[in-house]
Amino acid sequence: MQQTWRCAITAADLGEFGIIARIAGRLPQFPAVLLGPGDDAAVVRAPDGRVVVTTDLLLEGRHFRRDWSSAYDIGRKAAAQNLADVVAMGADPTALVVGLGMPGDTATDWVDGLTDGFGEECALVGASVAGGDIARSDLVVLGVTALGDLGGRAPVTRSGARPGDVVAVAGRLGHAAAGLALLLAGRADDAFPELADAHRRPRPPYACGPRAAVLGATAMADVSDGLVQDLGHIASASRVRIEVDPASLPVPALLADAAAELGQDPVEWVLTGGEDHALVAAFPPDVSLPAEWKVIGRAAEGEGVQVRGRVGQRSGWDHFRD
Repeated sequence: MQQTWRCAITAADLGEFGIIARIAGRLPQFPAVLLGPGDDAAVVRAPDGRVVVTTDLLLEGRHFRRDWSSAYDIGRKAAAQNLADVVAMGADPTALVVGLGMPGDTATDWVDGLTDGFGEECALVGASVAGGDIARSDLVVLGVTALGDLGGRAPVTRSGARPGDVVAVAGRLGHAAAGLALLLAGRADDAFPELADAHRRPRPPYACGPRAAVLGATAMADVSDGLVQDLGHIASASRVRIEVDPASLPVPALLADAAAELGQDPVEWVLTGGEDHALVAAFPPDVSLPAEWKVIGRAAEGEGVQVRGRVGQRSGWDHFRD
């Protein structure tokens, strides 16, 4: 029987500008981008007159593993964590620019998957990948910068919470941390594929950020490093104490089952697990919150974060501590 061989085209085969052209050809451009990939710089609308800017660095082996996540997954996750930072300011995302480092033998099919992941995640909020840069590196490295527009609203920072405000969460908590623990234990895809996918592809509640700004949120943050730690940033910046009632954070059965499988505490995942990219915000006590927001505590006089009934609570992720 005749055997058919498939020769994979690599990044080195196409060269820098061939790869750039291939990526640009797969990315739709939304109206906020006036000039997209192909020039020395992109041009993006700024109707508000102010631009929200955030950036993240993702390193292979530190923030993702190619044996766990497809290229498409990595693109979705890299886009999501930056878009979540924009909406956490109460802004609407408009564009990303992406720096990509990768080995020369990286298959172009892998680059296509990465590009599609970026494009499809950005499409959820009507944002574009407006440009970027490419270089050869030993491992895959992604540098992502996201831009956003405030639409005439004041930015919602971490420093506006006041004693008496209610503190609420929108989005999932603990799912990505559970997925990571299961992947590390080699138990994820067979028994708990939904949790493995939560680690690979977070689902930030994008619409809730700008809506929170309209509702009068006094402070807000993306939960990227763990609920307790990110609340700590709000508490410090606002000079308040935030009191959390863990009973207001019920543990879904899926998390409880996964924790039982691994002998871990699911509440720990909910309180300290990052990368779900939920939103946590403070609101004046008289604001009527929509169903997407669940009240989990209050701001009070004092400092720090107090989780009722838990002493010595670990706070969350720190690159140089963990």
